[in-house]
Amino acid sequence: MVSSSPNDTTNRKFRRQRTRLVDTLRDRGIQDERVLEAIGAVPRHEFVDPALRDRAYADEALPIGRNQTISQPFTVAYQTALLDVRPNDRVLEVGTGSGYQAAVLCELGARVFSVERHEALLQRSRQLLDRLGYSVRTQHGDGSKGWRAFAPYDGIVVTAAAPDLPEALLRQLRDPDGHPGGRLVLPVGGPDGQTMTRITRTGPGPHDYEREEFHTFRFVPLVSDEAADEG
Repeated sequence: MVSSSPNDTTNRKFRRQRTRLVDTLRDRGIQDERVLEAIGAVPRHEFVDPALRDRAYADEALPIGRNQTISQPFTVAYQTALLDVRPNDRVLEVGTGSGYQAAVLCELGARVFSVERHEALLQRSRQLLDRLGYSVRTQHGDGSKGWRAFAPYDGIVVTAAAPDLPEALLRQLRDPDGHPGGRLVLPVGGPDGQTMTRITRTGPGPHDYEREEFHTFRFVPLVSDEAADEG
């Protein structure tokens, strides 16, 4: 028998923890096996502070600096399942944060574009995503405005709470021209809690959208450049 190196032992430990996390998410109601497989493939411990790595696969949000968090795995899985990502879908993420959600989207075969307003967080997550081999195009800026250069998108996921639906994001959803219309998934509401909401584009007109509301969550607020200036 060949003895294991410390790295082999550590990797096996994290793989076991990811397996337990997937089982937990399945027990909590996540039924999309493709999403569960993606969660099971992403090394979440790489996206958290080294001091918190023992908690990396607990189903909880963890701080990443700048008053931001890496989302709870259940929340990531829930939003991703609602987005219904298919291989080669063009997906915009608003709020790169740690980069974890972007990595999950990559595991599903999406072409991922991500906008983050905190430059220090973006630089760190970009370096990490590159090191782990995840191809994500990123931009420093106001994510509430989307990223028009690469629109339209098959999916847009917002990882912060919006008080209402950002019009710019609605306009950047793909029209249903021979394929499903673009989906926007985001938490909508105030600081006391938000309702996870999915908007699906149903036609080319300015009012051709279908709105669905799901469970209540609690996110950090989505801050636009205008709101930051006012603040």
